[in-house]
Amino acid sequence: MKEPITLSTLLTSVFRLTDLQKAAAKKLSLETIDDLLRYLPSRYIDTSNLISINESQPGAQVTIEGKVLHLDAKKTFQKRLNITEAHITDNTGEITAVWFHQPYVSRLLAENDLVRLEGKISERKGKLFISNPIYQKISVLSYRGSGARMIPIYPTTRGLSSRWIQFHISKIFQEISSDLPDPIPKNILEQYHLPDLYSAFRATHFPKNEKEVEASRKRLAFEEIFFIQLTRMRERLALEETSALPISRDKKIEQGFLNRLPFALTKTQAQILETILEDMSHKTPMARLLEGDVGSGKTIIAALVAHMTRHAGFQTTYMAPTEILARQHFDSFAKLMGSQAVKIGLLTSSEARIYPSKAFANQSAHIPKSQLLRWLESGEVKILIGTHSLLSEKNKFKNLAFIVIDEQHRFGVRQRMKLAHSKSTAHEFVPHFLSMTATPIPRTLALTVFGDLDLSVLDELPPGRSPIKSEVLIKPEKRSWEHVRKEIENGRQAFIICPRIDPGEDESKSVKKEYERMTNEIFPEFRTAMLHGKMTPRDKERTLNDFRLGTTNILISTSVVEVGIDIPNATIMIVEGADRFGLAQLHQLRGRIGRGKHQSYFYAVSETANAKTAQRLRALRDASSGFELAEHDLRLRGPGELTGKNQWGLSDIGMEALKNIKMVEAARTEARTLLANDRELKKYPALQEKITILNQTPQHFE
Repeated sequence: MKEPITLSTLLTSVFRLTDLQKAAAKKLSLETIDDLLRYLPSRYIDTSNLISINESQPGAQVTIEGKVLHLDAKKTFQKRLNITEAHITDNTGEITAVWFHQPYVSRLLAENDLVRLEGKISERKGKLFISNPIYQKISVLSYRGSGARMIPIYPTTRGLSSRWIQFHISKIFQEISSDLPDPIPKNILEQYHLPDLYSAFRATHFPKNEKEVEASRKRLAFEEIFFIQLTRMRERLALEETSALPISRDKKIEQGFLNRLPFALTKTQAQILETILEDMSHKTPMARLLEGDVGSGKTIIAALVAHMTRHAGFQTTYMAPTEILARQHFDSFAKLMGSQAVKIGLLTSSEARIYPSKAFANQSAHIPKSQLLRWLESGEVKILIGTHSLLSEKNKFKNLAFIVIDEQHRFGVRQRMKLAHSKSTAHEFVPHFLSMTATPIPRTLALTVFGDLDLSVLDELPPGRSPIKSEVLIKPEKRSWEHVRKEIENGRQAFIICPRIDPGEDESKSVKKEYERMTNEIFPEFRTAMLHGKMTPRDKERTLNDFRLGTTNILISTSVVEVGIDIPNATIMIVEGADRFGLAQLHQLRGRIGRGKHQSYFYAVSETANAKTAQRLRALRDASSGFELAEHDLRLRGPGELTGKNQWGLSDIGMEALKNIKMVEAARTEARTLLANDRELKKYPALQEKITILNQTPQHFE
């Protein structure tokens, strides 16, 4: 007896796939029936707008179908333009399809192919033609009134065509039961007027009209956000049932630290510090996300809380995304702590250091990693700063009470949970947790992906900082070298950022080539240096230190300086190939300047002149803060470009849902209500199974 098809059935057990198709399915993450049904069309062709060739009118945007009679690829005599022409016929007449600058079309289409064309009807010398149409091979011609009104078009890859995907989904619907187990409770579906799972799948792949498409996408989007909210809230409820080491406040110690700072905390910094110290005074572990614009002073808050944790007799660990940044924080903490009696450790893949050195009290020293780990386990090292190396099973703390993770999205939830449960003598306690990020995150994304964390927003820059003057240069004839020269002659320093290390086949700027050009042609009178990811950690540190000390005037670098590098004397940055960077990345890069008392200048240079590039770079220029930029980009284009959707583990439809704050809040409300009444989801077995599967599957945001 044939096994019934379920959502968990493997595609390979239902369909015979060639090796090429198996590889293509793997590339698209299509393993089960559920995966294929959730593979959504990128667009639809509405065949209710299908017209006969003899109905074509100049200027009309049309869809026509027909057979290819003749193909011709040629170049025009005067302008030498590549042109492909195809003569198309149906039972009413003929029309010519013309593709400019697309000679490959003549290799992809052949005589007698049946095709569907979408494009604009143009007229020249009294003859009609359809210019640069979108085309698709079809197996049979549609007929108006036949019922096939909305034809899905799927994203494809080599081995899996849109037609293949459409055909196999239709085969699934011939065998799958309409009574699919629906993980979303029926009352929630009814409250928000959402279709059940089977109806949503059916309307997604075989819609009758746009209204059905909209309803099905709304349901699938709500579902994805709802599942993430449930997972995050369950994690938070589980955390609240654990115990932490309470950190008692000592106003005298706190004030002593503040008195050593060369500036006063801003009002917002003081408020957030108050909130964090209050949270950590309790036996329930703190779990907080501190979102602050570049240069807003997040690290000072973390350092002060680490100082208080040390005075309470407990340990702190601080995880940074790069070795450069970890070393910078290590040096900063050593200066801020104000006592040589405190052992501060640095642990990365390439080195272990301790402060203070036995030989030189005000300096740090290299030590064997084994020695650092012994001091960590004994409790002598009170603050440990590092990179991913902190996640090693070898690291054992005596009484870890406070964890800080810088740029949380670069590590993910599971990595920080691993750190939070580091082996410790005080293993029955869960450390307080503070995540920090300067990446602009739209509020809806923060509420979803970081739903298990309380949110603090540091949106006030320290006093005395002038806004950075930003300018966008689209295909400029010359750079702002004279401005750079003037800044350096006035005692300042400059960054020049390139999208790649080595020269490539394209025209994008490279660090190595620009370094040679700057040194030999543009600025031979100044001291230049280059910095990139292929350099050894020691060479990177030496280069950065020279720049920090002012020995180097111009640093030509990749985006390796994106996070946390603090050079107050650097006042000018030119980003070459700005169109090749994400908006959040450009905003982070811009944050490397404007950190001192002098006016700073940022130039985003693009060799691409298209309207979309200009629009996004002008958004960067006009936004006064990362938060404003995040919301602006979410509203206009969706968050994928800004934040890099892959890093959050959300599908395209999930990212689209983040534009809808009401949907996100509704999903949070329903998740909270459900868990309040049934933490283990015992009343909802389909939902319980779905959440279990999701928790077992590695997600990008985890």
